[in-house]
Amino acid sequence: MAVIVPEPAVEEVVVPLNNRRRAWRRFTRNRLAVAGMAVIALYVAVAILAPVISPYSPYASHFSQAFHAPSAQHLLGTDELGRDILSRIIWGTRGSLLSAVMIVVVGLVVGVPLGAVSGYYGGVLDEVIMRIVDAGLAFPGLVLAMAMAWILGPSLFHAILALGVVTIPQFARITRGQVLEVKSHEYVEASRCLGASPWRIMFRHILINAATPIIVVATLNIGSALLAVASLSFLGLGPPPPTPNWGEMLQSGAEYLSLAPWMSLFPGAVIFLAVLGFNTFGDGIRDVFDPNH
Repeated sequence: MAVIVPEPAVEEVVVPLNNRRRAWRRFTRNRLAVAGMAVIALYVAVAILAPVISPYSPYASHFSQAFHAPSAQHLLGTDELGRDILSRIIWGTRGSLLSAVMIVVVGLVVGVPLGAVSGYYGGVLDEVIMRIVDAGLAFPGLVLAMAMAWILGPSLFHAILALGVVTIPQFARITRGQVLEVKSHEYVEASRCLGASPWRIMFRHILINAATPIIVVATLNIGSALLAVASLSFLGLGPPPPTPNWGEMLQSGAEYLSLAPWMSLFPGAVIFLAVLGFNTFGDGIRDVFDPNH
């Protein structure tokens, strides 16, 4: 006589539906993070709407109006060529934000796979990759980016490339540490026993569960990238004039601080506010993912 063995009861796992709401409430409790998000949204809107809200062309020169102080006609004044500073700041927002995002993207696209392969396979491959990463981390990032940008020549693309290469070691190191921690979990071993390929395990199971610190670092690095792009432009290693750029505006205004302080004051304030906004927003994201921080 056949014996029917009842199937073991499977415990139903109920995923809370209000996780996103709780995360949003946790984020909104951080007023600085909310203010940072508002600042980022404002900058993004300015970058998108630059052709609409810019009162003048950022390239138009009017030598008869050079060094005009802030007024109703020119809210933030004019520079040494009579160009409207507000218009140049508005148009410079587009290039600055795009540059910062692309720098972080370069670091993510190259650094994350390097760190994942290094942490997952280990052994000689891990040693080789990490020694290269350590060599990159041994140099001050901005100094290395300055050298690369000087060799490649002044342009926005070269500045993005140089600064992007500098961020690769940081993302590789962080990713490797997360992969080393996650790859020993039981669900990874179960996937390996079921015959999943190493690449599927790395990118489908490990990286998804190790993404939290990578996202936080990427958010914080956008602010650092903004400051780095402005620094290279200030040194003449960014996009060449007359392209509107915050760093170049600071550099040109530094020559006329006693005559026209607004030429440096307003671009500097815009850079400061942008970096502060991304940093406070990144802190808020970190608190959401790690409430015990």
